[in-house]
Amino acid sequence: MIKIDSYEYYYNPEDGKYYIRKRKNSTHPLKKLKDKLDKSKDKKDRKDKTSKGNRFDDADTKVNKSRDKVNTGNKKNKSRDKVNTANETNKSYDKADAVNETNKPYAKADAMNETNKSYDKADAVNETNKPYAKADAMNETNKLYDKADAVNETNKVDITDHSLYKMSVKNNHKHPIKVSIVMPTYNKYHQTSLSLYGLSKQTFPHAEYEVILVDDASSDNTSNILKEVDVPFKFKYIQMKQNKGRSSVRNIGINHAEGDLLIFLDGEMLAPPAFIENHYKHHVHESNLVVTGAMHYEGVYTFIMPDYNEDQVAHLKELVGRDPEYRRLYENYEQTKQHSNAPCPLVTKEDIDTNRFQRLSFPNRYFLNSGLKHFGERLEGFTLPYIAFLSGNVSVRKANLKKSGLFDETFVGYGAEDWELGYRLYKNGVQFVLDPSTVAYHQEHGISKRKVKEQWGNHYRFVKKHPNIDVLILSLEWKELPFMHLHQTLVEYNQLEERFPNEYNELKHAFCTMLFRIIEYLNSGQPVTKLYDLPEGSEERIKIHQQFETLRPRGFDYLASSFEQIYYL
Repeated sequence: MIKIDSYEYYYNPEDGKYYIRKRKNSTHPLKKLKDKLDKSKDKKDRKDKTSKGNRFDDADTKVNKSRDKVNTGNKKNKSRDKVNTANETNKSYDKADAVNETNKPYAKADAMNETNKSYDKADAVNETNKPYAKADAMNETNKLYDKADAVNETNKVDITDHSLYKMSVKNNHKHPIKVSIVMPTYNKYHQTSLSLYGLSKQTFPHAEYEVILVDDASSDNTSNILKEVDVPFKFKYIQMKQNKGRSSVRNIGINHAEGDLLIFLDGEMLAPPAFIENHYKHHVHESNLVVTGAMHYEGVYTFIMPDYNEDQVAHLKELVGRDPEYRRLYENYEQTKQHSNAPCPLVTKEDIDTNRFQRLSFPNRYFLNSGLKHFGERLEGFTLPYIAFLSGNVSVRKANLKKSGLFDETFVGYGAEDWELGYRLYKNGVQFVLDPSTVAYHQEHGISKRKVKEQWGNHYRFVKKHPNIDVLILSLEWKELPFMHLHQTLVEYNQLEERFPNEYNELKHAFCTMLFRIIEYLNSGQPVTKLYDLPEGSEERIKIHQQFETLRPRGFDYLASSFEQIYYL
């Protein structure tokens, strides 16, 4: 063995170990000979290793000019850590138990660890900042994503192609989902984008809820939402291949829901940060609830839509006066609207973050002004609690839906499909709860004249399916009677049956028949007149008149009032 004294040992007090380094200004006569022998030997060793499948080649083993090549056959210095396979060291000698990684340039080790410039990799899983560093067990996602307990969320999109629809899943982690939000949408691209942004700002843990957006074959830009949105929750985008209607698409959303709790939320609803949390808290200790925020209705103008009607335009003009910037945007739109038929944005994401958008919001206390507030949060004593099941903003456990059934898909178009499901839940003993803290903001849009016809058609399906007095009584809404009046009429009708079971038969029959015919005539486009037309002097007509005359003296004032408003049409 040739002794090379141009190298020396030195002690590093920081880690208490010895290292070898080249002597400064060394002119040893055997140096050139040793270098020549080493180069020849290294070349031979590399050639042999390549033939055996070793991944290291000349380019991989070259390091900084100041570093000497050490092959695997060299004897290890007693002060240095033993390395199994071709450790290369830099001036600061970073040591790993199995494979040394070096600073620039990177040396590839057997396990092909990748490093960031500022991070050393640990044995199992390192947490990284951006850019993502892949570890053996689980990755941490970027700052927009919550860390799941077992598997980290990723940006990968999983796609399933069904005969009726295509479903794409973003952030498809395996963390248990507690809440599933089912959002149907149709041609409301602009509002839906803002709605998803609002849902990304929830106080509820992002890994524990999902949003299922069911696009009912929109013809606008709704299909771009999947690639545009950057959301922290599991996001399922279901694109229908043809329009199927509200009931059908909600049922598809239900079937793909992973959460035990379902929140039905319309695609244009803007949810405040505590929205999910406030729904969820009611269901934690009770399993038989329907919780609604829809009866504390709030509206907001987030866009200037070209199809607003005259009332909406006048209302918006009044609201923009509260804020100089909104007023400026509206005035600019007025000057340029003839050149464009596109929606003009008013509210930005920053406005949602700061709640500035509320300057364009307004309350609509229609239901509460009808007297429902007197029944309290749980509508105790109210005879029509199922009208609180408004699918624009309502929550219920999936188990209750399995018991009562899903949405009836014969209801196509607008209206009554949610009340019909609410009625079945009510008959199965579900408790209804009103909570103003679960309110969401309805982003106003143009109102289609077609909706009115669709509403009467679905209402007609409702009364045909459930021709009971507590459903038929809703026909009085056509007379614009408040729900408090409908409730009192139903209370008195039930008392009449209880107190006089064998009397008033002709009047009760006539009343229920007229209530049914109101909806039947409206649906068919007939004039709502002569709902119970009997010949003058007929025996039935005389009995009805006699029975009616005794209602008020016996304390049935609301029932008498409702009867006479439709009998003499």
